[in-house]
Amino acid sequence: MSPDLLSNLALFVLALLVGFEVISKIPATLHTPMMSGANSIHGVVLVGAVLIAGIADSLLGYVLVFVAAAFAAMNVVGGYVVTDRMLGMFRAKPKPAAAAAPEGTDR
Repeated sequence: MSPDLLSNLALFVLALLVGFEVISKIPATLHTPMMSGANSIHGVVLVGAVLIAGIADSLLGYVLVFVAAAFAAMNVVGGYVVTDRMLGMFRAKPKPAAAAAPEGTDR
């Protein structure tokens, strides 16, 4: 392995560990707003993966680009789904229809 690849891999692993620690410390009540705010960050990651795909020249590079693009796309879609669900909590609930008189009771 080249020294550049090894240092990049070490940086990636450190970023995973730091990200996991930061996310695990966030209270459950803040996860939904955090997800909706992170959509733009994951969009940038997706664009970066597409740009890197243009210069990838090995099988390992292609696999890493695919994994990065797949995870970023899942995060973007998941973030929008969670945001839609969160905004749905603030929509007015439909009023129930008036109960119709039971049949056979009219005299």
